[in-house]
Amino acid sequence: MIRRAGTAMALGIVVAFLAVPLIALFVQAPLSDLPSLLRRPEVRDAIWVTVKTNVAANVLILLFGTPAAWVLATRRFPGRAAILTLCELPLVLPPAVAGIALLAAYAQGGLFGDALDAIGVVLPFGPWAVVLAITFVASPFYLRQAVATFSEVDGDLTDVARTLGASPTRTFWRVVLPLAFSGLVAGWVLAFARGVGEFGATIIFAGNVQGRTTTLTLAVYQELDSSLDVALALGVLLVALSATVLLSYKLLGAWRSSTSTSPASFAPSVSR
Repeated sequence: MIRRAGTAMALGIVVAFLAVPLIALFVQAPLSDLPSLLRRPEVRDAIWVTVKTNVAANVLILLFGTPAAWVLATRRFPGRAAILTLCELPLVLPPAVAGIALLAAYAQGGLFGDALDAIGVVLPFGPWAVVLAITFVASPFYLRQAVATFSEVDGDLTDVARTLGASPTRTFWRVVLPLAFSGLVAGWVLAFARGVGEFGATIIFAGNVQGRTTTLTLAVYQELDSSLDVALALGVLLVALSATVLLSYKLLGAWRSSTSTSPASFAPSVSR
């Protein structure tokens, strides 16, 4: 009885600690004024910058991350473990360090900054700096999940597809991707959530210029000095978005566990 009471108390403390700040946010936020606050020009600008930079970053993550994850999941080569570790490093890297690293690489006087400047490409403190910052900190979430998902694909299915005459490209599109689809989407959801919440690397590498580099998270920081109500409204919006992303991830996880990956389900599509 005492042990149960102790564990129940520990659970209650954890839940209260995590829930109280979120409850306080909704209690303190002017919910009745939320629509008008979210229509303010600075908020609309932040939403637009967040949308367009995250769309661009996610296109890059999916376009390059998917084949890269497939190679890492299916090939064994010298240095693979080191590459996997490097790809996962931004997961634990302090965001401020990520921002400084991006400056060291692409700012004037940096590793590639002068070469880019010579051809007229200036990355820091512009929209593309936001895209690169988001891609840098969010792509490991997708890569890690995608590598794990591709590793779970039954190699016998791809072998069957090849023996039936399917090319490697056709096998990838018609067999591997359908089997891995839910896992890839789950990884993308995590990357998207991390990208929307990015702050540290963005403010260092891209700055905080309204209409150009001010994302929703930077707008929260900015509005703390000028309008607490707007900052609270943005906080509510981001909490709602985060909750939606988390729920989507959980639903995708349930879908993955209930989806059959038997060879019979995919054999017809290979033989066409």
